Amino acid sequence: MKKKQFTIDIFEYDTHSELSTEDQKLLEKAKEITQNSYAPYSNFHVGAALILENGEIITGSNQENAAYPSGLCAERVALFWANSQYPDVPVKAIAITARKAQKFIEKPVAPCGACRQVLLETEMRFNQPIKIILAGENRVDVIENAQSLLPINFDKDALDS
Repeated sequence: MKKKQFTIDIFEYDTHSELSTEDQKLLEKAKEITQNSYAPYSNFHVGAALILENGEIITGSNQENAAYPSGLCAERVALFWANSQYPDVPVKAIAITARKAQKFIEKPVAPCGACRQVLLETEMRFNQPIKIILAGENRVDVIENAQSLLPINFDKDALDS
């Protein structure tokens, strides 16, 4: 028997102002787009903003449905739109934040499993890491790539076996 252990490096910032100017701008866009969220059931409004290699910023917000599996998370809204409109342009970074009512959450919120898989697939598609910026009101966590969020994953190699 072998034991495998996975670790993840998370860079924790106490304030948003410690981020680069580009990351601060991305985070502001993620905060703004929470206003477009449709979350009448959970009242959990999520915003995601990503920046492409060409400088284009794409945003997405969560869209709920009474039949819960029919909704879509903010991260996938932004990623799918970016991949459909700019199919040959890699994603450099994505910022994600959330609020309940008008108050942003205290601690950063992490992407769900489905969003992690889509982030990873996008990363693999372009063979380039995607920086992930997770923001709460009083803290920002930065992760260097999607692979770190899903170290044991399903990928194209599984389809070939």
